[in-house]
Amino acid sequence: MVSRALSLVTLVVPDYDSAISYFVSTLGFTLVEDTPLSEDKRWVVVSPSTDAETKILLAKAMTQIQKDRIGSQTGDRVGLFLQTDDFDRDYVAFLASGVHFLEEPRQEAYGKVVVFEDEFGNKWDLIQYSN
Repeated sequence: MVSRALSLVTLVVPDYDSAISYFVSTLGFTLVEDTPLSEDKRWVVVSPSTDAETKILLAKAMTQIQKDRIGSQTGDRVGLFLQTDDFDRDYVAFLASGVHFLEEPRQEAYGKVVVFEDEFGNKWDLIQYSN
C-alpha cells in the first residue's frame, strides 16, 4: 500500500518578516519553523493549525521572475483553500483583522465559501464544507 501526503506548498513572498507577521497576526496561523540557511535565505514554515497536514513554505523572492510572480502564482485564480470548522467565527475574525474580501460569503452545494486576497495578492477561499 502506498502512503503519500502533500506536506508543503511554496508561496513566494517579498519579505520573510512581513509574511510571517501577516500569516501569524492577521490569519492566526502558527509559525512552525524559521531557520536561517544563509545570509539571505531562511526556511520559514507556517501552518493554519497545529494539526494541519499541509503547511506553507514562505519563500522570499530572489530573482526578478520570482518577484514578478508574487500575488499571481496561479494566474489570478483562487489557488489556496483554507478549510475551517467554523466559517462564521473565522470570517468575523478575519474581518476584524483587516483581511480583504473580494465578495460576500455565499452558500454553495459543497459548503459556505468566500474569496479573500492576502496582502501579497494571492486569492484564497475560506471554506466550510457541508457534511
